[in-house]
Amino acid sequence: MSAFLQRIVRIEWGHCDPAGIVHAPRYFDIFGESTMLLFEQAGLPKKRQMLATMPFAGFPMVDVSARFFIPTAYGDDVLVEADAPSFGNSSFTVAHRLSLDGELCVECTEKRVWTAPDASRPAGLRAERVPDSVRALFPS
Repeated sequence: MSAFLQRIVRIEWGHCDPAGIVHAPRYFDIFGESTMLLFEQAGLPKKRQMLATMPFAGFPMVDVSARFFIPTAYGDDVLVEADAPSFGNSSFTVAHRLSLDGELCVECTEKRVWTAPDASRPAGLRAERVPDSVRALFPS
């Protein structure tokens, strides 16, 4: 499957450990931002606007897995790709890839849950079916 989203990310010093290579958890930050951009690219407003105008409280991650093949380092311009989400009922899964000069460095799969505000719950949110209008923005 070809990527739904592609973007170039420059590896910053803050992404790196003292050896100058990316600290593994920072890849999750990069992929998380790609997930948000994926929804924006499909036609949804920025997250701040979604929170203000939709019955939406975010999409927290509930499962993640990654495989690391080649390290990347400070100053590298990497290609980050994300596939269109595959939807469950209230959840969706996004596959990500990060490569450098055509070589796969990291692949990641995130599972997230669409949530709506719910003041009656301790965390203030509840899982809700991903709206059909959102699903329609992506190829099935």
